Amino acid sequence: MIARILAFLAILYALGFVLFGVTLGKPAGPDAPNVDAIIAITGGKGRIEQGAKLLAEGKGKRMLIAGADPSVRKADLVRRIGGKRKLFESCVDLGSESVDTRSNAEEAKRWLARRKFKSIRLVTSDWHMRRARYEFRSQLPKDVRIVPDAVRTEPGFTTLFGEYNKYVLRRLSVWLDI
Repeated sequence: MIARILAFLAILYALGFVLFGVTLGKPAGPDAPNVDAIIAITGGKGRIEQGAKLLAEGKGKRMLIAGADPSVRKADLVRRIGGKRKLFESCVDLGSESVDTRSNAEEAKRWLARRKFKSIRLVTSDWHMRRARYEFRSQLPKDVRIVPDAVRTEPGFTTLFGEYNKYVLRRLSVWLDI
């Protein structure tokens, strides 16, 4: 009986991984609503660039770059991604309080509360979106609208497998309240 239960759990786990791999986050379409704030989570190629592009297009009023290294300055980002200096100086905040996805959401919660924003466009990699959205949804008030906007990548097996395990473990820890 125990062997059957373990086999069932192994099959469920494997099917969950396959489903996870084929249903990665998608970019928000051109008809996605404008929001109060754009939140770009550091740690992956194209995230900050996508956030800056959205900000320049007027899709949001302000942008938080969550998880920025404390040594990074706005001028460094302008040079690196070719952004508009005035836009970065007036509309971009560098959040350096967070070190992981959970603390990104906590940092964003405080930032949003100070500005009284009620809608965000969450920018992260496609493979990271499910867990990021879960963390943000669990931290932010229920009346804050989240528009996911995933940056397309070509994640390898190791990246997907690691992210799937982080997502499953995080869901389990919340479910078990540990």
